[in-house]
Amino acid sequence: MSVGSYHKVSSGTGMITLQALPQQVAQFDEFAALAPKAIAKAQRRAINKTLRWLRTHVGRAVAVQERIAVASVRQRLRAYPVSGDGRGKLWFGLDPIAASRAGRPRQTRNGVTVAGRRYQGAFFKAVYGSNPDIWIRTASKHFKASDYPASEVSGAGGASSGWIAENGSRFPLAKAMISLEDVKPHFESWTQKAHQRLLEVMRQELNYELQKLLGRVGNG
Repeated sequence: MSVGSYHKVSSGTGMITLQALPQQVAQFDEFAALAPKAIAKAQRRAINKTLRWLRTHVGRAVAVQERIAVASVRQRLRAYPVSGDGRGKLWFGLDPIAASRAGRPRQTRNGVTVAGRRYQGAFFKAVYGSNPDIWIRTASKHFKASDYPASEVSGAGGASSGWIAENGSRFPLAKAMISLEDVKPHFESWTQKAHQRLLEVMRQELNYELQKLLGRVGNG
């Protein structure tokens, strides 16, 4: 497999891997030969800084596009610092997110509103567990499957299912969810932007190491 930054998207997750291409740091070969530890430190710092930059910008972009609170999006993003193979990774969970986490839900006479979305006929209540969510009875005339993605019919219900039964099995409910399918096409552009950012930061970090080395030489 070729080295360098790349991305991989599956049904439920997305991963961006950052790694410098050898030819992009070839101009620093002499420096690397003189101070291999210094250039390794510079690359590690550059990748880790770029991961933090990427996490911030991806979180912000998804929050704006999908109208979801930034804090909720960032809970789906995990940055993995540089490992022994010189790679840093950003993991993004792409399963649908509970609509109640998109913002501050408001119960109205006609349903629930949150982050500019309206769920007519729904109610905001803690039905399963202690945390409230946005629910609707599936028999309601206002129920639309598109507003409740990734829900699966389950007789027993439970934490892993978007469908549960209130008061036994008489009133099956569905939890309002927000799909993140529209996020997937952006992984390629995010990877490209991150790699360009990585090269910029790497130059800064290599220059910092070079200045330290020259300073030690001058003081010697």
